[in-house]
Amino acid sequence: MRTAPASDIDLFADDVLVDPYPTYATLRELGAVVHVPRNDVYALTRYDAIRDALADWESFSSATIGFNPMVNEALAGTSLRSDPPEHTTLRATLSENLTPRALRGLGVQIEAKADALVAELAARGDFEAIDDLARAFPLEIVADLIGFTGEVKENMMRWGQAAMEVIGPMNQRTQENFPIAGELYGWCSNVTAADLAEGSIGRGIFDAETRGAIPEGSAGHIIHQYLGAGVDTTVASIGNIVALFGRHPEQFELVRQDPSLISAAFNEVLRYWAPVHAWGRRATRDVELDGIVIPEGAQVAILFGAGNRDPRHYENADVFDITRNPVDHLSFGYGPHGCAGQGLARLEAHAVIRALAVHVGSFSLGDEMREPSNITRSIRTLPVHDVVPA
Repeated sequence: MRTAPASDIDLFADDVLVDPYPTYATLRELGAVVHVPRNDVYALTRYDAIRDALADWESFSSATIGFNPMVNEALAGTSLRSDPPEHTTLRATLSENLTPRALRGLGVQIEAKADALVAELAARGDFEAIDDLARAFPLEIVADLIGFTGEVKENMMRWGQAAMEVIGPMNQRTQENFPIAGELYGWCSNVTAADLAEGSIGRGIFDAETRGAIPEGSAGHIIHQYLGAGVDTTVASIGNIVALFGRHPEQFELVRQDPSLISAAFNEVLRYWAPVHAWGRRATRDVELDGIVIPEGAQVAILFGAGNRDPRHYENADVFDITRNPVDHLSFGYGPHGCAGQGLARLEAHAVIRALAVHVGSFSLGDEMREPSNITRSIRTLPVHDVVPA
């Protein structure tokens, strides 16, 4: 057994969050497990170590997915911050309406909405990819799905962003976002079935609570996850689609010429630019990974983007190539806590890619602006110019 190599990097420093990939490469070369004292974590950097840890929930508990005690306390009772058997029960209700069969009918609606929106944007010739597409599209889908209306629908974006931000360490970003995240926590603690549209998934979750399928009082926690964990990451992924196709027009042309590559293209977008920086786990015992012992009680930081660019697993890992179809990328997690909403995320992203391929022949990008964010790596503004309709 070896002692974990150490790095004095701050994983949550502004420059690292804006472009983490040089840091990831440095950490990967140090080892699969790197002690980062400034953040008081053991960072997992290589593909195999990350996948093994995600699969081993008994050794790597989700009791502390966040990097500060306040958020872990706030997330108590959710499937995000629980282990089996409690996690199994809560996730079953969360996932019930997100299975491929349950989403089949919704897929037609999603494709129609994406097609209409992208056709309108393409006809303009210029648009802002984040506000006009990446935010607008998934917010509408999720609001209708869960049954959000009125004030809640208006606050979805800021609540979703804050809910992810506060998972980070207790830095300035976390402190500034706790009051906003608190609005979401407060609403979810008091929401009733009557607050949600009839026939929505939200109503169905309350029905599950009424019949005893989930613990009393847990419906609001589950609804929180749809908004807190799903919206911001989907916005990031759709923004990344536009940015990467703009940077790599030859890859966009491949999709335009062969729509069968749509699924592969989204997998590569997720691999190349992971929408989530880091996620926490807690070592329940002294556990060995790649010859290094992580001590019992240690906080672990799972660096999805580092694993996705590991050249030990992916050939030419720093090249964006949609023909590789990396179905085993880490951006949706793995094991019991693999992303419950990935089916919906795929429907949305595939619909956007398909609509872009149908309605856009080519386009150029203005200056991409990123702001540092603790957990979600997303683009804040991305002007699209010179759209040539297909």
